[in-house]
Amino acid sequence: MKTSDFYYELPQELIAQDPLVDRSSSRLLVMDKKTGVIEHKIFKDVKKYLKEGDCLVLNDTKVIPARLLGTKEDTGAAVEVFLLKRRGDNEWETLVRPGKKLRAGARVIFGDNDLVCEIKSVLPDGNRIVSFEFDGIFEEILDKLGQMPLPPYITKKLADKDRYQTVYAKNKGSAAAPTAGLHFTKSLLDEIENSGVKIAYVTLHVGLGTFRPVKVNDVKDHHMHSEWYRISSEAADLINETKRSGGRVICVGTTSCRTIESASDTSGNVSAGSGDTDIFIYPGYDFKIMDGLITNFHLPESTLLMLVSAFAGKENIMNAYEEAIRERYRFFSFGDAMMLI
Repeated sequence: MKTSDFYYELPQELIAQDPLVDRSSSRLLVMDKKTGVIEHKIFKDVKKYLKEGDCLVLNDTKVIPARLLGTKEDTGAAVEVFLLKRRGDNEWETLVRPGKKLRAGARVIFGDNDLVCEIKSVLPDGNRIVSFEFDGIFEEILDKLGQMPLPPYITKKLADKDRYQTVYAKNKGSAAAPTAGLHFTKSLLDEIENSGVKIAYVTLHVGLGTFRPVKVNDVKDHHMHSEWYRISSEAADLINETKRSGGRVICVGTTSCRTIESASDTSGNVSAGSGDTDIFIYPGYDFKIMDGLITNFHLPESTLLMLVSAFAGKENIMNAYEEAIRERYRFFSFGDAMMLI
């Protein structure tokens, strides 16, 4: 299976640069994954496709202002340190620019000496392990100095940084938002829950690897990045109860999908717990838990496009993307959504 099999041409003007004023008024392409039949709806219509006894799985991770701009202590050169994953109390795995200036032992100052980091080691993939020095509470300093890490294809500055958070974001740690969830409002979630649909919250801290293109020719040669997840006993029980009673488990976003599929066994049970997952889902994968998926439109040749193709069929997905382009849907993080059932 070639990476190029998942390529499509997208007009630049269809890349959404701003979130809509009303989260739930984005468009929704609904596709029957068995037949490929497509309907065009508004996102708030999603509740019409959910049934009593279903379980909606949401990723409650919260994006941190992970982009730090500072200066090298000895030269004053401008550098960027991007937080990827916490490794200890004051240690983080980071992406740095420019890498040549930040070797082991280099120190970077942020703000008015409010925060200082030292490069402790360089990992094989070029990422850096850094140690931070500060007085006070790290999260408060980060809120003051850090910037929201918008994807590179969004070139406009975000006026309200809360619009890059879901309304149910709770657990801080993501370098990117689980964007399928950006369409939900609190009132829409209340309506869904009041209709008899169970809601299970899981956590997966999204890493930048989500946006990295697949650079190998053969999909099977791609090495997936690792992300931390947690599933509570309550969430696991809700999901397992739904499967036992014949309801559908519908994931909001590829991150929710990867979380529950990572924690599932061959019998179709989800286990509570936490850890790192590097699960790579592409066509041929046997889904153990997920019965439906709400997701955004993904980049060409991305692992996310491969995941949705594994679930609904590559031909169906590529046809749906062609239809969405013809219908002038908005693409990527702040764009429109699709529902695969």
